Amino acid sequence: MENTLIPDETLMSKIYFIRNQKVMIDEDLAELYGVPTKRLNEQVARNIDRFPEDFMFKLTDTEFANLKSQFATSSWGGRRNAPNVFTEHGVLMLSSVLNSKQAIKVNIQVMRIFTRIRQMFTDNTELHLEIEKIKKKLDNQDKNMEIVFRYLDELIEKKPTPRKRIGYKSDDLN
Repeated sequence: MENTLIPDETLMSKIYFIRNQKVMIDEDLAELYGVPTKRLNEQVARNIDRFPEDFMFKLTDTEFANLKSQFATSSWGGRRNAPNVFTEHGVLMLSSVLNSKQAIKVNIQVMRIFTRIRQMFTDNTELHLEIEKIKKKLDNQDKNMEIVFRYLDELIEKKPTPRKRIGYKSDDLN
């Protein structure tokens, strides 16, 4: 297996779910790429046409506050502005504007992590669907068993009604 630059767990911990998308924050990406956040954002600004809103967007103040509140100590220190966040496609596009060897290696690793997360989600969804099928089958079986037991209860509760004998009686032979 190839040597990884950064442990996968570290990379995965820097992927957030915001606005129903998996994203990475500019500051985390800059740290991973070994460049200052300011430089990363300058390169993005110079190449803004490469980053439509579905590739990159700025967090709202509320989103930023919510994100900071998830951490006991803020890793952003005295940051004044809400960060840019990059979707999977935006992270991929960053490799075209940051050309250092470390940025390229990290980008490849990040893309593999995004792919693994997507596969885990797909596997989890398939498993969930299978569990739901089993639940429905069990629910139907429960209903059928309930009906069987109800019929059994009715049969047990019914007292046999005396029947009129048919045929020869021993009294009739004499």
